[in-house]
Amino acid sequence: MCRSLRYCVSHCLYMAMTRLEEANREVNMHSSVRYLGYLARINLLVAICMGLYVRWEKTADALILVIFILGLFVLGIASILYYYFSMETASLSLSNLWFGFLLGLLCFLNNSAFKRDVKEEATKYLLLSAIVLRILCALVERICGCIHHRPTLLTTIECLELVGFAIASTTMLVEKSLSIILLVIALAMLIIDLRMKSFLAIPNLAIFGAIASLLFFPSLQIPTNPFALACFFSCLISDPLLDVYFSGLSVTERWKPYLYRGKICRRLSVILVGVIELIFFILAAFKLRDLDLWYFVIPGFSIFGIFWMICHVIFFITLWGFHTKLNDCHKVYYTHRAENNSLDRVMASKGMRHFCLISEQLVFFSLVATAVLGAVSWQPTNGIFMSAFLIVLPLESMAHGLFHELGNCLGGTCVGYAVVIPTNFCSPDGQPTLLPPEHVQELNLRSTGMLNAIQRFFAYHMIETYGCDYSTSGMTFDTLHSKIKSFLELRTADGPRHDTYILYYSGHSHGTGEWALAGGDALRLDTLLEWWREKNGTFCSRLIIVLDCENSQPWVKEVRKVNDQYVAVQGAEMARVVDIEEADPPQLGDFTRQWVEYNCNPDSKISWSEKGRTVKAVYGVSKRWSDYTLHLPTGSDVAKHWMMYFPRLTYPLVHLANWFCGLNLFWVCKACFRCLKRLKMSWFLPTVLDTGQGFKLVKS
Repeated sequence: MCRSLRYCVSHCLYMAMTRLEEANREVNMHSSVRYLGYLARINLLVAICMGLYVRWEKTADALILVIFILGLFVLGIASILYYYFSMETASLSLSNLWFGFLLGLLCFLNNSAFKRDVKEEATKYLLLSAIVLRILCALVERICGCIHHRPTLLTTIECLELVGFAIASTTMLVEKSLSIILLVIALAMLIIDLRMKSFLAIPNLAIFGAIASLLFFPSLQIPTNPFALACFFSCLISDPLLDVYFSGLSVTERWKPYLYRGKICRRLSVILVGVIELIFFILAAFKLRDLDLWYFVIPGFSIFGIFWMICHVIFFITLWGFHTKLNDCHKVYYTHRAENNSLDRVMASKGMRHFCLISEQLVFFSLVATAVLGAVSWQPTNGIFMSAFLIVLPLESMAHGLFHELGNCLGGTCVGYAVVIPTNFCSPDGQPTLLPPEHVQELNLRSTGMLNAIQRFFAYHMIETYGCDYSTSGMTFDTLHSKIKSFLELRTADGPRHDTYILYYSGHSHGTGEWALAGGDALRLDTLLEWWREKNGTFCSRLIIVLDCENSQPWVKEVRKVNDQYVAVQGAEMARVVDIEEADPPQLGDFTRQWVEYNCNPDSKISWSEKGRTVKAVYGVSKRWSDYTLHLPTGSDVAKHWMMYFPRLTYPLVHLANWFCGLNLFWVCKACFRCLKRLKMSWFLPTVLDTGQGFKLVKS
């Protein structure tokens, strides 16, 4: 007994010590990363102090000494606020503002006489080490998981350091100071562009670095400290650049500070973008003053200027139309907020994906037009023009990135139709018969539950509802034919067909899977697919059939032979023999209830692979199902979009947009990938198949 007691005590102590070591290891890791950040800051502070001291020593300028002492005094106040008054926000804000200001002074107070000073050389090495430590700290933080990514455009630290740097530029002449302030704004736009993971953010970073270092600062004709500039740029850009890889936020999470803004703020932002674009065009027109190359400048600016104006009229209308549709999405989102509907799902249901795919191409033309106009009207001695150019590029890149990512991540539009025929008994010739009176009430309750469940499914996934038909006496073939054909003809408000059509059926079925209809008629899968081919034509929409009936397996097997359409059948398999003492016998409606709960409740504990289930799920897909992609805008879609939103003057660009849509530069890779997906779906059908609309097909 003593041995057992000793074993228990030692085992408990071992577990406690192990937990303590793990906790200490985690705390030590976080502390080490934090100390590394402190070291980078202290290193930068020493570099700034030494650099300013060298400048005061060589120039004997009393103003530098005053600023230097004032800077140390402010940092001392920040330390007191942090450690003695626990005013962390105020302390960090004050220190970051002064860091940016002092580093800006170090950049602009430069002279060739400083280069031979040993302390200046030490300052350079300290600045380089500060760059390395800052990047290393940012990298280690992300590798160790010490960073919790939150949706933001610019952090407070970045804003204050940028403001401090801009204030430092006011020590120069007005024109040069204005150029640098605009460059700081361009850097802020670039940081946001990187943080939003825009498609063209990295090329924008390269363009900014090349123009700023090789063209912008030489054009100002002022002595600058390249090491201090590199330190300022690297410290600000390291976090958003690394977050391009490490950030796990979704598209709408990254853009949340903008997409969830109020209607007026977003409208004002579009107007502000339009004003900035107009200012850039006016600055570009200053190139016409260069009369040395008038035979090149005037025709070039006239041609590309007109092209730029047309593209940016389209750009402005596109942004305005996007926010109009987004306002409609906001109304639906806030109306159904209690139902846990996300803005993504609302935007998908409103056809935002189709709008974004077309808008992406239009914004790309605007971006190209800006680049071409900037090249034609380049002014190597005008720093304000270069700064404006570097502001406009990230703005248009962000718009392009937003449309590109929303077009890729949003689900397509979806429409649904449900048919419930609560008939459990059938005569030998297949004719549905009336139920005994004692079963009518029970069946009505069960059928009402099915209707409520499928309506909940449609509402939760923002599926447009064509109708939910309920008939206790059965439905004739002609009636069902007209209903289904009308359903399959439905289109979105913008014109194209819906991406997905969901047809739900619950009722009696024959052994071959045919739906039992009134008058002895039946609906076969081949007939339904003929109607689908007739209405779908050359479009790439898909049909999903959900069956809650006794004989759905034949349709599940038969759909796997379909080769020319994107069709899926989700069915149920009910146990024939059930131990009544262990479980109730399965009935129609049980599968619908469980399947809807599984797809509408993220916390659902339903397991389709559970042994002993009385209702099992089974599904099948056509051979080409894995090739399916959401509907991409065709030439006619672009033309309809153009006629709906844009003036007739811009119609010539329709042909250019259609040509751009038709490019398929990676067809070999896509073909190989398509073959692999087909093999996967035919040989290893997944247990859970995500449809991309928010719900899943399942099999037990």
